[in-house]
Amino acid sequence: MIHFRPCIDIHNGSVKQIVGGSLDDNGAVENFVSDKGAAAYAELYKEKGLKGGHIILLDRAGTKGYSRDLDQAIAAMAAYPDGLQIGGGVTYVTAPQLLSWGASHVIVTSAVFKDGRINENALDRLVGTVGREHLVLDLSVRRRDDKYYVVTDRWTKFTDTELCADTLSYLAGKCDEFLVHAVDVEGKQNGADEEVARILSSSPIPVTYAGGIRSYDDIAILEKYGLDFTVGSALDIFGGSLSFKELAKRYK
Repeated sequence: MIHFRPCIDIHNGSVKQIVGGSLDDNGAVENFVSDKGAAAYAELYKEKGLKGGHIILLDRAGTKGYSRDLDQAIAAMAAYPDGLQIGGGVTYVTAPQLLSWGASHVIVTSAVFKDGRINENALDRLVGTVGREHLVLDLSVRRRDDKYYVVTDRWTKFTDTELCADTLSYLAGKCDEFLVHAVDVEGKQNGADEEVARILSSSPIPVTYAGGIRSYDDIAILEKYGLDFTVGSALDIFGGSLSFKELAKRYK
């Protein structure tokens, strides 16, 4: 049985849905901006019994926008302690504090890559700090030369790490779960990327797929490959047409 993993994406202190890969220091292409705070969504997810959703802080760490994002995230984690994961600018220094505020896991990409490669020392330090059981590696990918490569720095920089069975097998020993956005389709509601899903099906640990989901047909693809999933812009609580209540009921 696969599970619906809800999301709370926060940019400049507001819950938003954006087009994947459009984010930079000047902003992003926005699909939806909520008039509700992050805590309201956390309370909704708690009410429906949905665990393992993720909060993503979209602003660059150290900026005023990031500080606003973090304030919203702290409120959400307080509303649903141990029910949500958190990512965005996380390092081995900040991870313990985030867990103490109520996150079940920290989600990390950029902090474990350096010069386009996996930084083994940074990864081992992070595992030693928070424990494998509290770590989610975000292996979000973009396509290049008919292969998929992990991207970092808000999905703007390619690494040399290919998404493949060997990569998943190796990194599975370092973390509890994977979160993977198919960035080329993220936020566009053009359908799930089945090739990414096929590759992810070889993972020995749980994977949450994100990107392009617009219908139950897309969810059926992910079900075929045994992947948990998240829905953003297509969800009715974010201005789309897919029913949050129905997904929460069917894929709890």
